Order: sequence, then C-alpha cells, then structure tokens
Amino acid sequence: MESGATREQWRKTGLAAMANYIDAGSIVAGAVSLPLWAEQFGFGDDFVSLLGAMSSNAISAGIGALIGGRICDLYGRKKIYQYDLLLYAFGALWIVFAQAPWMLLFGYFIVGLTVGADVPASWTLITETAPKAIRGRLAGLAQVLWYVGAIAPLVLGIALLDLGEWLPRILFAQLFVVAMITWALRQGMVESELWAKAQEQAQGATGAFRELFRKRYVRALSFLILMYGVWNLVAGTYGFFFPYILDAVGDTGDRANYALQAIWFLSTALAVGTIYMPLIDRVGGRRLLVWATLLQVAGFIPFVFFDVSFLTALINVVLFGIGAGIGQQSLFQLWSGELFPTLLRSSAQGFMFGVVRVALGGWSLLLPTVQEAGFRTLAIVLALMLIVSGVIGILFAPDRAARELHD
Repeated sequence: MESGATREQWRKTGLAAMANYIDAGSIVAGAVSLPLWAEQFGFGDDFVSLLGAMSSNAISAGIGALIGGRICDLYGRKKIYQYDLLLYAFGALWIVFAQAPWMLLFGYFIVGLTVGADVPASWTLITETAPKAIRGRLAGLAQVLWYVGAIAPLVLGIALLDLGEWLPRILFAQLFVVAMITWALRQGMVESELWAKAQEQAQGATGAFRELFRKRYVRALSFLILMYGVWNLVAGTYGFFFPYILDAVGDTGDRANYALQAIWFLSTALAVGTIYMPLIDRVGGRRLLVWATLLQVAGFIPFVFFDVSFLTALINVVLFGIGAGIGQQSLFQLWSGELFPTLLRSSAQGFMFGVVRVALGGWSLLLPTVQEAGFRTLAIVLALMLIVSGVIGILFAPDRAARELHD
C-alpha cells in the first residue's frame, strides 16, 4: 500500500525521531547499569532512588522539556538541533569516565536535560512536516525508535554482562557515538516552514507562555496530562515487577531480567509498526485506545487470580506490550502536536512532557514504599490506573479526520 510519504520525508522523520532512541537508550542503559554502579561505587538504595529520580526518565528530562519546548517556539525548531546533542554527548562521555557517584549524578542530569529539550523539538518537527493523511504513521516511527533504543542496551547487557563494571561504560559509549552521528546528519535539516510562516504572520511576536493556560488550551492540557501521566506512572512502576516475577518463576539472573524486558519492548515495537502505524490515520485513536486498554488490563489479570509462573509472566509481558504500542504513549505524541497552535505547540509539548516526567520522578522516590503493599495488590492498583487512563482517553479523544494543523 502506498504510504503517501517520500523517501526524503521518511529520512527526515527518522532523524528527528532519533530523539526517542537516545531518550529510551539513556533510560534503559541506566537501569541496566544501576546494580553494577551500586556495587562498583558502594552506594545504597537512597542514592539509587535519587539517581533514578534525577535521570532522563524523570526530573532532569522534565526540566529540559520545559526549557527546550519554549526555545523551539521562540527561536525555531532547528535551534535546538544545533546544540542539544553535543551536550548530550558530553553527558554520556562524562558517565563513561565517571569515577565517583556524584559524577554519575551530574552526567545523568546533563543527559536527561538534553533529552528533554530534544523531544518537543523532534515531535513538533515531525508533526509540522508530515502530510496530513499520514501524520499518525510518520509519528509512529518515533515510537518504534523509542523501543529500539530500549532494546539495544538490553541486548548488549545480555551479551556483555560478564564484563562487569565495563558494561555501563560500553552502554553509554554507544549512546555517545549515536548522538554524534545523529547530530552530524541533522545539520542538513531545514526549519519548519509552518513555524516560519506563523512567525512571519505574527510579525515576530510569539505567543506568550501564559496563553497556554487559557480555557481553550487548559482542557487539552488537562486531558493529555491525565491520560498520559497516569499511564506513565504505570510504565515507570513496571520495572519493579521484574525482580519479583523472575524470583517467582525461579530465575533471578540479570540476563533473564534483561530478556524479559526485551520481550516487552519488542512486543511494543512490533505493535507500533504492524498495528498502530497502518491503522491510526484510517480508524483514529479512540478505537485503538479501546483495544489498548483492554489488552493492557488483561495483561495484569493473571497476576490477580493466579500465582506467578512463566506462563502468566509471558502473558503479562506480551499483552501489556502490544497494548502499550497502540495506546497512550503513541497517541500522546500525536495529539499533543495536533491540539495546539504552531507558536505554542512546542511549549505545550514541553510543558506536558515536563509535568509527566517530574511526576514520575516524585513517584519513583515513593516506589519502595508502594511495593511493600504486596505484588498482587500492586497489580490491582496498576490495572485500575490503566483503566482510568484509558477511560479518560476514550471519552475525550479528539475527532481527527486528516485535518490540517491550523484546523
């Protein structure tokens, strides 16, 4: 079936979408590295929680998104591309050569800050350059690259686990290389014509940040933050399941942990590529979100009624993965670009991404306490959160029928 996009459009979308690869890559590389760092540097659970809260999965990325999104609307989407990946590469290299816990914290904060700045720039550019009839499909490529970025450090972790403290250095070294190559290739990208035209029509005046909080935009902000934010808390908590699942099925090894997570990310990537991308522009997000919610909740039901086994773990990983691929994260990227005007689009995305990531940072500090409630109770809580997120999305999903962005 003809995609409607040229090879050049796919290439530019891919370069912009690499923001998702380096985002996921830094998050999962950190997750793989944490136990090795703890052993190497001798820090305890409190510093692990702090490192997780300030990482690219949480607070630092949130701060970066708030700043980067506003810069994109004030000075153009391309402005971020000229510098942010250089700073990301510096942060990754700093982690590679870290010799103390504070160096890890500093490096991870820099990495998170630049990831956060890059995401709204990239998502906005994809939204503004995609033909209206295939906007969802092109945006889906960014989600595929997010999960590929997550799988890469897990595969390296499985293959190179015996290298001990060298493994984290290798994981962040590959991110350094990817960031530099992406930065070099991006230098040929041009500014968004839609932004340039809107800036010219506004005679250089950009919408004030406070405009985001007018009634017409507050509804969209609230809808997207609640839908995606609640789901993101579930996804952020999900990592806490793996040690328990592995212990219950009789394998607590790191390789089994990485393999199970890789299956989840692979299921999600395949769902985006084979279900979400072909269907989103034809059937719309509401219908996909119905199925996404059913699948994700169904993935946790076996944990509520049955003991954990290899079969129930596999059912959970695959169903939650497929549902996640066609659901909240992919739709958040698409809708957050469509529901705001051009001169506020990146600011809105940066604000929402920032709120969600900072909230996850605060939640991650509470996770050890939440986990004490017990595995089955936690499974019920997460299933209920998925229902809440899904219902919000289904009830308030925008009616999009291949409309121009200015509509």
